[in-house]
Amino acid sequence: MSGVHVRDMTEHDIRAVSTLRVTGWQTAYRGIIPDDYLDGLSVEADAERRGRLFLQDSRIQNLVVEDDQGVTGWGALGPCRDDDAADTDGEIYALYVAQARIGTGVGRALMAELVTRAEKSGFTALTLWVLAENHRARRFYERAGFRFDGSQAEWPVGGTSVPELRYSRGVENPL
Repeated sequence: MSGVHVRDMTEHDIRAVSTLRVTGWQTAYRGIIPDDYLDGLSVEADAERRGRLFLQDSRIQNLVVEDDQGVTGWGALGPCRDDDAADTDGEIYALYVAQARIGTGVGRALMAELVTRAEKSGFTALTLWVLAENHRARRFYERAGFRFDGSQAEWPVGGTSVPELRYSRGVENPL
């Protein structure tokens, strides 16, 4: 996609990333996570939390996508946090794209750079967790070479438990 630039996130991007994250949750998770929880999310609170966490762990790589509309994507990558992870397993912690940019190549560009960064960091495999009912995201990850690996978890959020699925792939495979 022309006009798209993937780069390292800076502190100046925190509010834009929080906006992507909150609006992404409120759109993608409506009907999956209780509405009162989603309606209670705040860009300001998320930006404050993200500001405290930013650069706290040098192993975590935060990337943003910029295009003519500003920051339109955000992804985060680091060591896999799962108990059964090998030292060479990485994890995509987050991948968000502005609603108006879904289907335009922003997500693909971001995923390609996350996989490239994972390989450069010495990871041989990547995992990610996706809500079982988030079918759009699951299709996107499957097109990027991820597959459900059999691991499931229940994620407590908003007074309910939401099923998550772990997806994985090798980093040597082309997107």
